[in-house]
Amino acid sequence: MHPYAALTPEVVLDAVDALGLRTDGRLLALSSYENRVYQVWLEDDTAVVAKFYRPGRWSDAQIDEEHAFAHELAEREIPVVAPMHSSSFSGFRLAVYPRRGGRTPELGDPKALEWIGRFLGRIHAVGATKPFIHREALTPQIFGHDARAYLLKSALVPADLVEAWKAVTEQALQLVEACYARAGETRAIRLHGDCHPGNILWTHEGPHFVDLDDARMGPAMQDLWMLLSGDRAAMSRQLSEVLRGYEQFMEFDRTELNLLEALRTLRLIHYSAWIARRWDDPAFPAAFPWFNTQRYWQDRILELREQIALMQEEPLAVD
Repeated sequence: MHPYAALTPEVVLDAVDALGLRTDGRLLALSSYENRVYQVWLEDDTAVVAKFYRPGRWSDAQIDEEHAFAHELAEREIPVVAPMHSSSFSGFRLAVYPRRGGRTPELGDPKALEWIGRFLGRIHAVGATKPFIHREALTPQIFGHDARAYLLKSALVPADLVEAWKAVTEQALQLVEACYARAGETRAIRLHGDCHPGNILWTHEGPHFVDLDDARMGPAMQDLWMLLSGDRAAMSRQLSEVLRGYEQFMEFDRTELNLLEALRTLRLIHYSAWIARRWDDPAFPAAFPWFNTQRYWQDRILELREQIALMQEEPLAVD
C-alpha cells in the first residue's frame, strides 16, 4: 500500500487541528503530484493551504532548510509565501501556509519580466549569502546521469526504443558536460529551483513566488531559463528584460549563458525519471497515462535530438 493511502481527509483535518487551527470540515485537494496539498477552511471562514510532504523524499533537515530559506526571504520583504506552521503528524511531515491567490504572469510583457527579474535578483542575493548544507544540488550527475541510469533499469522505456533512447541521452549528456566546461567554474547559490510561470502568481501588487519544494544549490541560470520561450531572438529579448531588473540587485555571470540549453536538457531527462520513480503512486499512472506509451518515448527522443542541436549553437546574446 502506498504511504499516501493513509492520508485520509480525517488525517488532514486532524493534522491542521493539532496545530491549533480550528477547521470546519471542508477541504479541497489542490493540483500537486509530488506532495499532497489541500486548501483547508477554518471556523472563522478563512482558509489555509496544508502541504503533506512525500514520505522519504526529503529528510527533516532538508525540509527545515527549505522553510528557513523561505522565512529568510520573507523577513527581507521579498514576496515568497513562507509557512505559518511546520510539524509532523501520523507519520507525515507537513507545513501550513497562508492562502495566496493570483494568476500566471504575462511573460510577453517586458515590464512584467523586469519586475520578476528584480525579485529574482533579490532572492539570489540572499541565496548567495550562505549555502544549503543538507539539500541536494542541481548537477549533471544527479539530474542527468543518475536519472538516465534509473530509467535504463526501470524497463519503462519500450524495448524497441531503448537503443535509440540510450544513444540520444548519451550524446545529450556529453554535450551537457561540454556546456558546463565552456561555462567554467560557475557559482552555486541557493535557488528557488523550479521557477516556472506556474510558481509565480501575479496580483495588482505584482508577483509573488510559491513552492520552494525544489530549492537547492545550483547556478543562477536555473531560475531564469524557464521564463523564456520562442526562438533565439525572442528568448534574447526576454532574458535582457529579466536581467534589466535582476542586475539591480545581483550581478549575473554571463558565462552561465552557456548553461541555458544544458539545464533544459537536464530537466527533460530528470522529468522522465521523476515520473518513473513515482510510478508506484496510483496518482501517477492516472495523471500520466501516456508515460509508458511508444509515442511518449518517441517524442522524447526527438526532443533530445533538438536539444543536441541547440547545445551546439552559440549561447544567447543579451544586452
